[in-house]
Amino acid sequence: MTEQPEPGEPLLPERLARAITMGGPIPVSQFMAAANAHYYATRDPLGAGGDFTTAPEISQMFGELIGLWCADLWDRAGRPDAAWVELGPGRGTLAADALRAMAKAGFSPPVHFVETSPVLRAGQAKRVPDATWHDDVEELPTDRPLLIVANEFFDALPIRQLVRRGAAWHERLIACQDTLFLPIPGKQVPDAVIPAHLRDAPAGAIIETSPASVGIIRVLAARIVAQGGAMLAIDYGYEGPAVGDTLQAVRGHAFANPFEEPGERDLTAHVDFATLGMVGHASGAIVSGPVGQGAFLRALGIDARAATLARGRPEVLADRDRLVDAMGDLFKVLALRQTDWPEPAGFA
Repeated sequence: MTEQPEPGEPLLPERLARAITMGGPIPVSQFMAAANAHYYATRDPLGAGGDFTTAPEISQMFGELIGLWCADLWDRAGRPDAAWVELGPGRGTLAADALRAMAKAGFSPPVHFVETSPVLRAGQAKRVPDATWHDDVEELPTDRPLLIVANEFFDALPIRQLVRRGAAWHERLIACQDTLFLPIPGKQVPDAVIPAHLRDAPAGAIIETSPASVGIIRVLAARIVAQGGAMLAIDYGYEGPAVGDTLQAVRGHAFANPFEEPGERDLTAHVDFATLGMVGHASGAIVSGPVGQGAFLRALGIDARAATLARGRPEVLADRDRLVDAMGDLFKVLALRQTDWPEPAGFA
């Protein structure tokens, strides 16, 4: 369900167009942040009737295995009084499946969600009514170890795009004509901000960075180092820095123009796992991965779980194939942990 604006209130495209007309073109990151803030605040985008489907909505196996991963790590760490955290929990499906599996292993931690959407919070409350909600990672508990899960969270965070034009690199900006938005090269940026091996890329090449993702990883890695615990990040992405334009939009389970109808389609970009790992390491955490989602789930035992469930529901085998084969290479898994915590499963 999409909330309607108050009578007389301009729609988001009109507000963005007015801001650009008055102040000049804006960075891709600002456009993406405004579009996604509106998008997620006004709808449940998941499932057949939405715009996209995530792994927890495909099969209960995904959340169950994540829960068992957390319970195993907690058990080998000495069963501390830890909290379980999910960033961007969607409908709460992953959390509900993970918590059920963790409880069977003797681990029933307090649950903390980082979620700003009132629509999605309402859905999460139906599945995990005892959760505590936060608007920001800075609000998470400071008095205990944290086990943090972020599934398809980082891909929706704003990115900067730098485009090669002639012999120089420029910030990519968004301009408009009425409510028609289009990317243009903006102010030149110093070569020093471009990785050395990419500075001579051909004209038109694009480099993406996500200061928002770096900031969040830095905060969470520092918490893990100080308090104990671990983090698991799962998303589609690559090991960069690299050249490529990965900004994309999805609407009705099909790709769409990311610059049309801001706020009415999901904007995402592929995640640079190498940069996330480097920031985690620089913050003092131990980094595992990234590895492919398929290899990770196989290591956690998805084949045996699928065979068990398929005795009563043969369609489960197709769900397994989708998680392991169709998504298995593009989607990657990265873990951070405190130095005193054991090596997590799935990364051997």
